[in-house]
Amino acid sequence: MSATKKRILIHDYSGHPFQVQLSRQLAKNGHDVLHLYSASFQTPHGKLTVQDDDEKTFMVRGIDLGVPFQKYQFVKRRSQEITYGKLLAKEIKAYKPDIVISGNTPLDAQKIALESSHRLGAKFFFWVQDVQGIAIKKILQQKLSFVGGLIGQFYTNLEKQLLKKSDKVILISEDFKEVMAQWSVPEDKLAVIENWAPLEDMPSLEKDNAWSQQHKLTDKFTFLYSGTLGLKHNPDLLLQIALKYQDRTDVQVVVVSEGLGADWLKEQIEVHQLSNLKTLGFQDFADLPKVLASSDVLIAILEPDAGVFSVPSKVLSYMCAGRALLLAVPQENLAARLVAKHEMGLVVSPEDTNSFVEAADQLLESQDKLGDYAGQARAYAETTFNIETIAQRFENLFPS
Repeated sequence: MSATKKRILIHDYSGHPFQVQLSRQLAKNGHDVLHLYSASFQTPHGKLTVQDDDEKTFMVRGIDLGVPFQKYQFVKRRSQEITYGKLLAKEIKAYKPDIVISGNTPLDAQKIALESSHRLGAKFFFWVQDVQGIAIKKILQQKLSFVGGLIGQFYTNLEKQLLKKSDKVILISEDFKEVMAQWSVPEDKLAVIENWAPLEDMPSLEKDNAWSQQHKLTDKFTFLYSGTLGLKHNPDLLLQIALKYQDRTDVQVVVVSEGLGADWLKEQIEVHQLSNLKTLGFQDFADLPKVLASSDVLIAILEPDAGVFSVPSKVLSYMCAGRALLLAVPQENLAARLVAKHEMGLVVSPEDTNSFVEAADQLLESQDKLGDYAGQARAYAETTFNIETIAQRFENLFPS
């Protein structure tokens, strides 16, 4: 073990795969670890149950509101997020950790968690996966104009306060440092640890597998999107690919998602009578390697407003899968820069639908290049996503 044994509570609201991998590794390194997540939030999950080979010092538990989460109803959502924060605070109080690391957490809940941690004398690490205040302000200004701007400013101010009060602020990109400086977050609190994907759980498989056979994809050129499809994503881009190839029986668009965007696509399938667009709900994490391997091209989408302040974790899982990538994300985004720099596929602006469809066509018509893109994506993952090294970076932040 490379750090003094600690009692650590890691809270990842979304329940994504790589955060719980970190918790498991920290337990392997000799720490006591409780991993918490929201059991009510609709998003793809990682391995969120105790496995036979897990350390005895590792626990994982979901926090359940007991009612459906109202993601798109602001007033109800805020009330639920405050309730969630109180449930999280109870867990913190009961576990009595030395360190709390909390990410992907709604700001109202994050505030309660921070205050609860400090009351116990625990160090609080704010794991910044997204700069939420800026995103909330942009979205609500569009929806509610002046009132939305005021609400957004409230959350921007709240986020600033929480960052300043945190003992450490873990950023997933150097790009976030600029706004931290603008908000006067002390530089000595900042650490940059880029996100990753759990390589050990994400082998690169053959396209002809049980999942592709089940969904009749083995003989189709398949564009596949997997993950959340919400307010930061434009599902029309996926529809446009399906419309372009609606008369080709050898091309399929598959969307593995749930929620607002997936529901809209289901409606469009009926409207346009599309047989080449398939929507499926979230799949079991154990099946994800087969799901991604069933593709020829993996797609990620991010709205222009996201800029540098959101790095789609799905892209990192895609790299593990060893497939060509097609991204419609802002050029300045870290994911876009990585894919372009390491030649893993094509990147276009999310505002340019024509270029997106043209890029899809370029990949379809230049299939001899797909192997190179895929190989470079997998090579980057194998070189970069070493969980032992990553866990050491977190341990280096722990107080002695």
